[in-house]
Amino acid sequence: MRVEEHFEHSLDPRWCITETGKASVTQNAGSLALIVRPTSSGYSNAQIDDYSPHPLAQGSDNRRNKLSFQWRPPLKLTIRARASDELRGTAGFGFWNHPFAPGERGFRLPQALWFFFASPPSNMALAKDVPGCGWKAATFDAKRWQFLALLPTAPIGFLLMRIPLFYNRLWSIGQRAIGVNEKLLDSNLLSEWHTYTLQWHTNGATFAVDDSIIHQAPYAPHGTLGFIAWMDNQYAVITPQGHFGFGLINLQQEQSLQLKFIEIESQYASETR
Repeated sequence: MRVEEHFEHSLDPRWCITETGKASVTQNAGSLALIVRPTSSGYSNAQIDDYSPHPLAQGSDNRRNKLSFQWRPPLKLTIRARASDELRGTAGFGFWNHPFAPGERGFRLPQALWFFFASPPSNMALAKDVPGCGWKAATFDAKRWQFLALLPTAPIGFLLMRIPLFYNRLWSIGQRAIGVNEKLLDSNLLSEWHTYTLQWHTNGATFAVDDSIIHQAPYAPHGTLGFIAWMDNQYAVITPQGHFGFGLINLQQEQSLQLKFIEIESQYASETR
C-alpha cells in the first residue's frame, strides 16, 4: 500500500481535517498549512489524520464512522515540512493510537512513533539524559508487557525516582519497560524546509533528516497506529518522579506547521476504506 499526498489538487478523502478553537487548516498549491492564531483561552488544534471518524460518515456509507488505525510495520514515512519560529505548545507528525477519544469507551495505553515538538512548560522527561521538551525523534509504547508487569509498583517507584541515586541506577529499566527512546534534535531545523523520514521496523525504528540518519531506536510500537500531523497550544508534564500536569498556553502570535508532501509506503495495511 502506498499513499502520496502532494497537496496539488483536492485532498485525498482518507484525510480528516480538525480545526478546533483558533485554528485552521489551509491548502495552497503544493502545500498544506496547519495554523493556530493568537489565543488567550481555550484549546486550539490544527490537525490532519487518517484515523478519526469522518464528518461525512453516515449509515452504510463506506467512510469511517469510528477510529480506524491501519498502519503497522514495516513501513516508511517521508514528509517535507517546516514551522514558524518560536513555537509554543506541541506539534509534529508520525503515528500514534489516540489514547483517549471523546465519545469512545475506555482508554488505550499510549503508543507513538513520531517527530515531536513540545515547548516549555511541557516536561515529558521520560528518556534519561534527554530534556523533557524540544524537537525530538521519539518512540513510546505503554502496551509492552514489561510496562504492564511494572505497573503495580508505580506508586513506590515514583517515590524512589525522587532520590537521585535510585533514579540514576533504576530509571533505565522503567524507560525500557515503556518503550521510550528519544533523540533531541536541533530546534533550528524546524524553521527551514527539511525532508523527514521515519522507517518503522518490526524490531525498532530509523529516523532521518534529508536522507541522513539521525537516530535509530532499538524498539518501536507493535500493532496498528494512525497517521497524524498537528499543531496545538497544549502542554503536558509527565516525569518518572510522579509529576503530572496538563494545560493550555496563551499564544501572542500566529504560528504554523507547513507540509509539502506526505508519502507512506507499507507492506502491510488493513483493508482500505
